[in-house]
Amino acid sequence: MTGPGRVANAVPGQVGYAQLWTADPAAWRATGMAWASLIGLGERRARELTDGAAALRSGWSGRAAGSAEARLAGLRAELRTLAPAAIEADQILAEFAARLTAARARLAAAVALAAAAGALIDRRGQVRPDPGRVPADRAGPTVVEVASAIRGALDLAAAADREAADRLGQLAEAARSGWVARPPPGRPAPGTAPALVNLWWSGLTPAERRWLVGYEPDLIGRLDGIPTAARDQANRLLLGARREALLAQWGQLLARVPRGLVEMAGLRRVDAALAGLDALAARLASPETPRAYLLGLDVDGEGRAVVALGNPDRAAGVLTYVPGMTAGLDDATGDLGRADRVLSRCAELAPGQETSAVLWLDYDAPDFLHEAARDGQARAAGDALHRFQEGLRATHDGPAARQTVLGHSYGSLVVGTAARDHGLAADALVFLGSPGVGVAHASELGMPPGQVWASTAPDDVIRLTRPPGDLARQAVLGASPITTLAGLVAGPGDERWFGRDPAEPGFGGRTFPSGRYGHTGYWHPANPALDGMARVVLGQ
Repeated sequence: MTGPGRVANAVPGQVGYAQLWTADPAAWRATGMAWASLIGLGERRARELTDGAAALRSGWSGRAAGSAEARLAGLRAELRTLAPAAIEADQILAEFAARLTAARARLAAAVALAAAAGALIDRRGQVRPDPGRVPADRAGPTVVEVASAIRGALDLAAAADREAADRLGQLAEAARSGWVARPPPGRPAPGTAPALVNLWWSGLTPAERRWLVGYEPDLIGRLDGIPTAARDQANRLLLGARREALLAQWGQLLARVPRGLVEMAGLRRVDAALAGLDALAARLASPETPRAYLLGLDVDGEGRAVVALGNPDRAAGVLTYVPGMTAGLDDATGDLGRADRVLSRCAELAPGQETSAVLWLDYDAPDFLHEAARDGQARAAGDALHRFQEGLRATHDGPAARQTVLGHSYGSLVVGTAARDHGLAADALVFLGSPGVGVAHASELGMPPGQVWASTAPDDVIRLTRPPGDLARQAVLGASPITTLAGLVAGPGDERWFGRDPAEPGFGGRTFPSGRYGHTGYWHPANPALDGMARVVLGQ
């Protein structure tokens, strides 16, 4: 490819050392965002055509009027198909920029290795020993190691270049030869096994898939087993409708006069959800890296969202993060920031390795203490988390990724319950600040030995929780909200509210340390727990 940063070499399929150094991933990301900005333009033009058709209809009738209305409808349909195409172009260029960034990180690591080992690199990427630092009899291994690292970086850039060019070429050809085609009848029902969904999707032509994204986005956006790129396109198309649904809820609550406590609480909930949705939409529209992929969105209740940073279908390591109590659409970007900090630490520990992190908030998280004291919401979430992880396996490109599922606080109970009752397609589980995970021993989670990890901060209030039996013996459970809270934080021990503490030796898992940052500080940049999470994701 040629363009921002002059990536392409004069020799087709190759990328040179100097070219990779001067390539600018941010410029490619900006080019993708320029394509994505066409979505708003297309929507405005479509609304103008709709308004124009309505005006014509009110004062024009007959055969010519019918022909004009049909033509306007056709133009609106063409504009409707523009949005998925623009999103797809953005995806391709964002993924190219991400792989270019990874290649440059590998190249930087090779240069650092050369500096440490006493090797010199010229502008063409040729490596030779520094005669002032490396004896002649030791020069061979040094040169070979550095040259191999440089070649790996250039090969990654060349592969990314070829793939992006091919994908953009296919997109252009589809625009010329027929962008969409209606697929045959038959759609997977909600809850269909992800492997079967993926089999159905693989049997469709690209034009049929694009038709489904454009005309049935609500179906495609929520089906586990549909590739990340298609789900992201579908769910982005629904953003406007989701916001309209929240505004409609607001209007209904506002119309109830007089308004009681229920209506006022509802107005506050909708207001918070609107703010959260707008913040999430801003992150989706941002050139910030890694690119965000919208895999699910629901504005009912407290709201739900499934958002990936980086494409999990292409990453070597994928983290699924399940937040805990009070999680909702109102602060989805805050939870997404935690996932992003894990990715950043992964990049520091393993430069050039592609990783992705998913915020999985597709369950009704408890809002109050009395809800968090029961496992019903965790059990209700288990099947959905099981299907999501199976979907990641079904849609992944190339060799299987290392999949890690992390639960924080009540989210750790969601993860543990799903693993216990349904099984999880995961290579490792991580529990942070856990009140118990629904089992007494790591062996009950169906995971490989040594791949169940936990960490609890020394000052995490969760350490003070005790099992319900202890509270019953103290005759305080259910006496009042205040005494229930007192019972929840009564005394030490390795038994928690929902079973044995997974961070204690008797649980049978493995642990990594955490500093004194409280119940929500595991993602603090200075907390060693952040390193622990990243190393588990990387398999280190």
